[in-house]
Amino acid sequence: MNLARQLIADLTARGETVATAESLTAGLVCVTLTEVPGASAVVRGGLVVYATELKARLAGVDTRLLAEHGAVHPEVAAQLAEGARDRCGATWGLGLTGVAGPDPQDGVVPGTVHIGLAGPGVRDVRTHWFEGDRALVRTESVRAALLLLGEQLA
Repeated sequence: MNLARQLIADLTARGETVATAESLTAGLVCVTLTEVPGASAVVRGGLVVYATELKARLAGVDTRLLAEHGAVHPEVAAQLAEGARDRCGATWGLGLTGVAGPDPQDGVVPGTVHIGLAGPGVRDVRTHWFEGDRALVRTESVRAALLLLGEQLA
């Protein structure tokens, strides 16, 4: 993926790093980044927090937030990004949560995805609705996360 290659080059040039906390993508963002030669210099790691309780335990998401709103919520994505950044000691953190389908989760329709970005002076969340099967939702989620980071690095 050319986007991943560009991100690795940009992070390297800036002397910055990235980490992920992923739910619906289960590590695909980190995999996509680490497929690029030289990624080891800038990718700190990734947390796969597929289970709701791991979002709190591994990434530090507020348990009250999870209890009140469920795992698929914009603020959960923001806290996942912050948790990835903090727990992995990275400049940038990406957090992804959503419903890939085929069934709704906690009343949230398939295709709903929240992507958080945390970095120096940055806390951003984007919400997307992707139409398609499970594989497409996950693929588009990875692409959207990389684009969000790319916007900040540009």
